[in-house]
Amino acid sequence: MSKEAKIYVAGHRGLVGSALVRKLHENGYNNLVLRTHTELDLLNQQATADFFTKEKPDYVFLAAATVGGVLANNIFPAQYIYENLEIQNHIIHNSYLNGVKKLLFLGSSCIYPRLSPQPMKEEYLLTGLLEPTNEPYALAKISGIKMCQSYNRQYGTNFIAAMPTNLYGPNDNFDLNNSHVFPAFVKKFCEAKKRGDKEVTVWGVGTAKREFLHVDDMADGCLFLMNNFNPSKEQNEKGEIFFNLGTGQDITIKELVNLFKEIVGYDGKIVWDSSKPDGMPQKLQDMTRMHALGWRHKVELADGIKEICNWYQSKV
Repeated sequence: MSKEAKIYVAGHRGLVGSALVRKLHENGYNNLVLRTHTELDLLNQQATADFFTKEKPDYVFLAAATVGGVLANNIFPAQYIYENLEIQNHIIHNSYLNGVKKLLFLGSSCIYPRLSPQPMKEEYLLTGLLEPTNEPYALAKISGIKMCQSYNRQYGTNFIAAMPTNLYGPNDNFDLNNSHVFPAFVKKFCEAKKRGDKEVTVWGVGTAKREFLHVDDMADGCLFLMNNFNPSKEQNEKGEIFFNLGTGQDITIKELVNLFKEIVGYDGKIVWDSSKPDGMPQKLQDMTRMHALGWRHKVELADGIKEICNWYQSKV
């Protein structure tokens, strides 16, 4: 992308979108088109079409989505599948209609089967049943990948995708009712330490394993793909238009709890609520394809926990 290119970041105020904006600015891309939800409702087909017709962005990062953790996915399955399908349908289709040079669609590692072989390779997509607790969201993201592939096939577009693992960083959602595990731990342990709580309750039994990527590394990987990957016709036919974005390293939830305790300096008791779901037993991404292209993550987990806990404490 040229430094003067007009770039639309959809969802620029969320965890993912705000990191993309930071990374673009850091790299000299300042001709950004940004709209808040109040300014542009991406669920509104006509409003989205009018926006694209007027602005004619050269490049699009599709980071807008309705997201949440295990609890939110269970409570709002219809909302999650409907809103995510609507948002991506409107943006991808209008990107085609208005001659966008390249689009990057952001998905999630939950696209892979619940019992997928580990680590999860891109070719494992659609080889088994999904995790029931986030199936509606996962189906929407899978549809986004296939939509990009289909538009490339029929219209010759250059639409690609990235599937980040569990992300964390500034501007995350720290609401315990619908947050993911990492920001929930940030809030629980930082506030328990501050208040002097004698115990912290954690969902599940702690055996599930998860991989975590700092959102700034995610943004770096997305910019890397936008500048370095253009799928060939053969790659598109095979569905090789998307890449895992992660560290290739995972940790049990119990180990993560111990890391948080140590870094925050919390010495109270941990209560495991086994009545709550653990989600998928393991979600480790295979990073062979991204590593082969020449990209690797930079922020290690312990350093990331220290950084985000300090950030959170400065904001509350």
